[in-house]
This record gives sequence, C-alpha cells and structure tokens, in this order.
Amino acid sequence: MLGGKLASRLVQDGALGGSAISQMSLLDAAPSVSPSDATFAVDTRVADISEPGAAEAALATRPDVIFHLAAVVSGEAEADLDKGYRVNLDGTRRLLDAIRTVGGGYRPRVVFSSSIAVFGPPFPDAIGDEHAPAPRTSYGAQKAIGELILADYSRRGLIDGMAVRLPTICVRPGTPNRAASGFFSSIIREPLNGREAILPVSENVRHWFASPRAAVGFLVHAATLETSVLGERRSLTMPGLSATVAEQIAALREVGGEEAVRLIRHEPDETIMRIVDGWPRNFDTRRALELGFRAEASFDEIIRIYLEDELGTETRETTL
Repeated sequence: MLGGKLASRLVQDGALGGSAISQMSLLDAAPSVSPSDATFAVDTRVADISEPGAAEAALATRPDVIFHLAAVVSGEAEADLDKGYRVNLDGTRRLLDAIRTVGGGYRPRVVFSSSIAVFGPPFPDAIGDEHAPAPRTSYGAQKAIGELILADYSRRGLIDGMAVRLPTICVRPGTPNRAASGFFSSIIREPLNGREAILPVSENVRHWFASPRAAVGFLVHAATLETSVLGERRSLTMPGLSATVAEQIAALREVGGEEAVRLIRHEPDETIMRIVDGWPRNFDTRRALELGFRAEASFDEIIRIYLEDELGTETRETTL
C-alpha cells in the first residue's frame, strides 16, 4: 500500500531532492501496476527479496535511492516465525549484501521502513529519542535487527541508510490485511463504506497514528535529508498522534454519525489484545520534528485525509 502511494507521489513530483527522476523500479511479491502517467521509465517486476538473486537483479540499474518497504506484517510475523524472519531479516540482509557486492564506490541512500514495534514495556508517559528498543513481538525484533544492520553498514560506508520508525498507518485503504493493528483502520474505513467492522480490543486502548499521506511524506523526506545530522543514530521515530480507540470512534461519529458507529461490533480477541498490549502508546518526537518530519495533529484530520485521498470527498484544506 505505501509502496504504491510512494510511487504515485514520485511520479507526480517527477523529482526527488531537486533532481529529476530518470528511472524507477518497482519490486513486489505480487504483480503491481506501473503508473501510466510517468514521464520517466518505470520497470515493474515480481520477486521475493529473500530469495537468492532477487536483490542483485533489482540493483541492475544502480538506483541512487532505495526504499526498502518489503515486510511480513505484525500478525503474520507472529503467527509464522520462519516466514517472518526469512522475509524481514533475511530479505533485508540479502538486499544490503547485494549493495555491498556491487563495489566501485556504489553507496545508495537506503530508506528502511521500521516500526514503533521495536519498543516494548515498561513505557514512560512518552517515549523519547533515548529510549532503548526492547521489542515484545517477533515483528518488532525483526525490525530492530534490521535497524542495527542498517546502522552498521552505514558506519562502514557501504550504504547511506536511514530507518524511519513508522506509527500505525491509519486509515489504510483497501481490504484488511494480517497486521494485528489492522482493526484501527477497519473501525473507520468499513463503517464509512457502509460495512460492519470488528473491534477486538477495549475502547481504552491508546496507540500512535499517522495517515498514509504523512507516511509517504516521511519516506520522501528521509530520502532527501542530509544524513550527517543523524550521526551514528540512523533510526528515527516518526511524528504521529496519540489517540484512544474511543477518540477514534468519536472522530468517526463527527463524520459518519451514529449510523456509522453502530456498524462497529465489539468482539474481543485475546491474541490481538496480547500483541497490542505490548505496543507503545505515545512518543516525544522532537528530534524528528526539528529535522522537518510532519504528521497530523488530530484524528479528525486523519479521517479527512482518508475521505480526500480514497473516497474523493472534498473537505476543508488539510496540509502536512
């Protein structure tokens, strides 16, 4: 989802960091549609980044910037340990090693999509930049390991890497995926489309959110940021909004009324509750804000962005 939106943004801009884009390669485990309005060459291919040779083939054009978004999401990584580590860890290692073997001074910018799942309890009121990762899920562990590898390869001058720890992205378009956090989007998206949604946790659950539009902005900004300001700390928690499920529902009520809220059905799920209970809820992201990263200030704004970007509904102006 983010890869497709990022590709569309790059096609729309036609440039990255002031330099015109000459070519873009899109690699995914499933067939993807090449943007039809691109003014530059776009190559799409189907491959599993964790398979031998896939990363080497993807680097044939020697891209200056690599967005590494490929991952098995949280719920699936927890349910299938082997698959999670194969894709999230082995895939990342294969990609970075493929870059290393190119040689000849090749040192691309690598933007790695990490996650706030790298943090685990006990939590302070707001997790600051100095809080040490301590994941409580396999997905979080895999992302944390990826951050460490990225930092080490950057230290060695093999890549110019940056890891952006994404909040839970909401409201996600399309159909539910296997992410344990998927219900955060479903309880907004489904009712706004006249469908029932399942809420597997308490309305008191608090979480950290940003919209897909904000997430694409994070990735683009990370690709153009002067990384010397990061020093050895190549991982950065992105800005977001801390909100409870009850606050989400209140925002939904403002947009869709009681009719939409009545489509939410409470159905507790012990597995999801256990996973979500180990996730962080609030952050102090002053470092990211000082470096120019931006996110929404209210959940109403997040819903407005969904209406504008996915349903084509005009709302009052929203900017990031």
